Amino acid sequence: MNNLAETWVYLSASPLFHLTLTLAAFQIASFVFEKGGRNPLLNPVLGAVALVVALLALTGTDYFTYFEGAQFVHFLLGPATVALAIPLYRQWHHVRASWLAIGASMLTGSLAAIITAVATLWFAGSSEALMATIAPKSVTAPVAMGIAEELGGLPSLTAVLVIVSGIFGAMFGPLLLNLIGVKDWRARGLAIGTASHGIGTARALQVNETAGAFSGLAMGLNAMATALLLPLLWGLFF
Repeated sequence: MNNLAETWVYLSASPLFHLTLTLAAFQIASFVFEKGGRNPLLNPVLGAVALVVALLALTGTDYFTYFEGAQFVHFLLGPATVALAIPLYRQWHHVRASWLAIGASMLTGSLAAIITAVATLWFAGSSEALMATIAPKSVTAPVAMGIAEELGGLPSLTAVLVIVSGIFGAMFGPLLLNLIGVKDWRARGLAIGTASHGIGTARALQVNETAGAFSGLAMGLNAMATALLLPLLWGLFF
């Protein structure tokens, strides 16, 4: 038992251990996802997060120690986001043919995400700081955190809400779209990307390349639209 504890202390001191832990957790969660017939409820991101959090809690490892290794994965978010341009380029003829619908969906989608989040907390009597924290929840994390900080919110809590929104959208978004009869892959991609940013886009790419391309486009446009609209609306009403 003492040898096991000593081994853990030795391994946990290495940043590469937590990088390996993150990758292994995702591989396990992806295996379960595939064996489960790609059931949206078995989302691999959610599964990986649950595995990592459980292990960190059991071992008493703090987040900052873990992030020393996991930051390498965090760094790859930038190149991964840029790589979304590849499926978008392949679907560019669809984008050019749908520019009016894309513009309309981005405007309504961004406004709906902002208004529903803020209105819910406003009717509940929440503080302005909490409303500023949740308002950009449907935007990709780096942009959402910057917006929240600018409006007086809590960027760290915003990051958590963004991840939760992304996982929730990836899990239940396709089911909801099936329920209301949305079959066009372009429309499905725009809806998922607007509401669920990168996590939803990853799910859309697994299902259909057109949906993934439009989801990636929606993620970027929604970040830009929210960054422009939210501060303007906030200045008018608060």
